[in-house]
This record gives sequence, C-alpha cells and structure tokens, in this order.
Amino acid sequence: MGERSEWGWDRQAVLDEYAGARRTFHALLDGATAADLARPTSGTRWTNGQLLWHMLFGYLVTRVLLGLVRGFSRLPRSASEGFAGVLNAGTRPFDAINYLGPCGAVKVFGPRRMGVAFDRITGSLQRRLARESERDLARGMHFPVRWDPFFQEFMTLADLYRYPTRHFDFHHRQLTLGAGG
Repeated sequence: MGERSEWGWDRQAVLDEYAGARRTFHALLDGATAADLARPTSGTRWTNGQLLWHMLFGYLVTRVLLGLVRGFSRLPRSASEGFAGVLNAGTRPFDAINYLGPCGAVKVFGPRRMGVAFDRITGSLQRRLARESERDLARGMHFPVRWDPFFQEFMTLADLYRYPTRHFDFHHRQLTLGAGG
C-alpha cells in the first residue's frame, strides 16, 4: 500500500490502478478477433472496438482536464461553476460527439495503435501524478455532471486522477469480448 496523504488519498493505489488498466486493456486487445471487435456491446450503441477506443479516450481527456483544473483553480470558484453550467447546457451536442467520436476513431486507430496510445497516455499520467504536490492535488473546479456519471459537482486533481480508471472499469463490464464481457 502506498503512502496516504493527510486527507486519506493513496497516490500509489492510483498508480497501480493505471498499471492494472494497462494490463487489462492489452489482454482485451490481444484476445480480440476482428469479429469480436465488430460485435455489439452490452448496454451501449457501440461495438466492442468503439467502446475500447472510448475507454482509451477517458484517459486522453483526463490529460486535458488536468490543465483545465489547474487554470480554473486559480480563479474564483464561480468561474468554474459558470463554465460547468455552460457545458451542462450543451449536453445534447456533447452526447452526439461523444457517441460519434469512437465510431470514426476505430477506422483510424486499430488495436495496435490503441494499445500504443494507451501505454503512452497512462505512462504520461503516471509520471505527472508522481510529480504532483499535495497542494496541487487539492486544487479543484466545478464539473459538468450531466456529461459523465463519474463527474462530481466539484472535483480536485486527486479526484480527476482517479476518474479515468473508474470510467474504464465501468465500460469494461459492457464489453462482450470472450472473458471480458
């Protein structure tokens, strides 16, 4: 078990979660045939391949969100609250883009490229997290809770570092790949 922060957050546990997700992602990709990837998932409109890309995207978007939190955390909380409100108002277009993105992405990113991208992004997040100070991990902002069930009204960097693996684990259960679904 890793060292816990003064407020009970375990950095090493999050680093270990990334490593576990990386192993799982590669096992899913390595065990999937083209037919498996084209099969519908359980509970989504995506195929397994599209959902795998969406799972990868959860980590990619986290890197962008880290920058937003850093910026908005230096402003009055009302700034991020207003920003989250605007984003919540745009949920319908977001949902359409969120659905269509993976539909197109799998035409460009095959399993090998997804695996390489997953390694790069989780490695990048691991390195960033390892360098974060306790003070920075406590920085936060308001989030558009209508965009994702794992977004909370207010999230700190510490919360955000946990987000992509929660998102990953949720969608992993929707895959219909051999033992993965």
